[in-house]
Amino acid sequence: MFPFFKKKKKSGGDTAVSAREIVEEAGDVSDTEDVYTELSLHPSWNVPAEEQYVLRFLNNELLPLKPNQISLSGISLSKEIDGVVVSAFVRHSLPKPIQIGRVPLLLLREDGSVLARKEFDLRELGELPPKTSRPWRFIFGHDTLRTDDIPSEGWKLAFELKPKHRLELDKSWEEALPETEKEALRRLVDELGPPKAGEVNFFGLQAVVADGELRVTVLIRNGSDKTIYLEQLPLQVEDAAGEVVAKGGFKLDRLEVKANTTKPWTFIFPQSLIQKEEPDFSSWKLSIIQS
Repeated sequence: MFPFFKKKKKSGGDTAVSAREIVEEAGDVSDTEDVYTELSLHPSWNVPAEEQYVLRFLNNELLPLKPNQISLSGISLSKEIDGVVVSAFVRHSLPKPIQIGRVPLLLLREDGSVLARKEFDLRELGELPPKTSRPWRFIFGHDTLRTDDIPSEGWKLAFELKPKHRLELDKSWEEALPETEKEALRRLVDELGPPKAGEVNFFGLQAVVADGELRVTVLIRNGSDKTIYLEQLPLQVEDAAGEVVAKGGFKLDRLEVKANTTKPWTFIFPQSLIQKEEPDFSSWKLSIIQS
C-alpha cells in the first residue's frame, strides 16, 4: 500500500495550520500543552502487521502538534503512470472527532515554490478520532503538475489557505478618507464576512439625493480568487417600496476589484436618470439590470 517500507524513513516535510482554517468543528482551546497524535488507520484498510509497525514507528518520530492544529506530514513520494503519488499523515490535535471536506492542497519544494496543486475531497478520510494521525495517499495527476522536475526528497504537502477577505481602497479614496473612516470600513468588512466563494455582490452603504443627483455608495464585494475588472454596468436603484428610483448605465474604465477584497464606490445618477421623487431610503438596493 505504501512504497517506503524498505527504508523506514520519511522523505517529506511537515506543515501545520490552525484547525479553524479547515474545519467548522474547531473551537477555542485554552490548553497550551503539546499534543502527540496516535496512529489511526482507515476502517476499510487491511494493513499487514509489518506495515502497521512501520507506520507507527514513523508516526512516533513526528514532532508534537500545538493545540487546535491540523497538520500534513509527508511520508513518501513516487512518480507513477497516473502522476505523482504522495503519502502523508493527516494529523490533528483537537480533543474531539473531526471530518475534513474539500480542500485544495499544494505540493511544495522546501523553498515554498509550488510543484503541484489539486483539490481533494478529504471526506474520503472518514471521521478522524480525537488527537490522531491517519496515513493517506494523494494522487496529483499530470494535469495538476507545474513542473516535471519533482524531487523525491525535500518536499512538503500543505493546505492552500484562502487569504482573509479585506478592504481595498481606490487611490482616490485612500487619499481622501480620514483614517477614522478607513478603520470604520475595515471593521464593517470584517463584520460582514466574505461573500460566498466565487460570488461578486453589492452591499449598500448610503443613498442620498443632493443638488438634483442621486448618490449611491456601495461596497463591491469580490468573493472569487481572481481580480475582476468592471467596464460597463447597467444599474438600477430600488427604494423600500421596491419601486425603481433611478436606472442607467455606467462606464467605469476597467475598475479593478482584487481577488478576495471589498472596494467602496459611489455611483452618481444625474437628474435625467431619476424616475421617482421623494423615494423612501429606509431600505434600498442597487442591482445590475439583467438584459
